Amino acid sequence: MKKTLFAGIGVAAAAVAVLIGLLLWVTSGVGSAYYYTQIENAKLEEVDSRGGVIDFQGGMPYSYTLTAYDENGGEKEMTFGASRELREGAFLRLTVVPVRGVVEWSEAAYDELPAAVQGNYAPVAEDARKRTQKPIY
Repeated sequence: MKKTLFAGIGVAAAAVAVLIGLLLWVTSGVGSAYYYTQIENAKLEEVDSRGGVIDFQGGMPYSYTLTAYDENGGEKEMTFGASRELREGAFLRLTVVPVRGVVEWSEAAYDELPAAVQGNYAPVAEDARKRTQKPIY
């Protein structure tokens, strides 16, 4: 009887340890990668709140699904949220974590893109970028 009880406690402790390890791995960002994309507002989708306890859009009212490239030029469709409409033609660096997907994005200049990614896009003239930039109010 004692052996069965100790075995049960050992299995439960191991299961808890595995779950804690998995939770730490998912939330830590280990294995994250960077992808690069260019904003096309024609592919912007406004997301209505569907209610419920879990909001898979992270409370973001806008959703983009764009082609993105890793530093080696590998292509992948990425979906991510934004709190506002982003500047047309802006280049973004997406931080992608396994299981969670895109967890962060930041604007990048064309010169900051890896060479393999630059081959997929044309440089945006600095003057054109300034003219198309919308003020945030």
